[in-house]
Amino acid sequence: MTKLTGVTHRKVQVPSNKERTAFLFMRLSGVFLLFLAVSHVLVQHVVNSVHDLDIQFVIERWSSVTIKGIDLLLLYFALIHGINGLRNILEDYVHSQKTMRVINVIMAVFLVISLIFATVAIVTFNPES
Repeated sequence: MTKLTGVTHRKVQVPSNKERTAFLFMRLSGVFLLFLAVSHVLVQHVVNSVHDLDIQFVIERWSSVTIKGIDLLLLYFALIHGINGLRNILEDYVHSQKTMRVINVIMAVFLVISLIFATVAIVTFNPES
């Protein structure tokens, strides 16, 4: 009779590819989004009354570079996380690799344009002009 004496360890090399990176990004961005989105909702809608949200509130809030940075992080993580999630869903239903490639390019262009316009809007926000 064979007796087990210990635990055998086996190292498995997982190849690094873009699907694995996207998978890890979804998990990490989900954790960051949980913190960022909850803190955003608390500040915008719980700590401050909805009736106090006006252009003056935005001016005061975005006068801080830190707040602009936090809002940009929330925007970046949310957009990239959402587009990546949509890509994962579409891959389950679109079986043609050529069609999926076209969809990926369209989503990437949309993502880049959205991030550029949103970044410019937040960074260059000036109520005086």
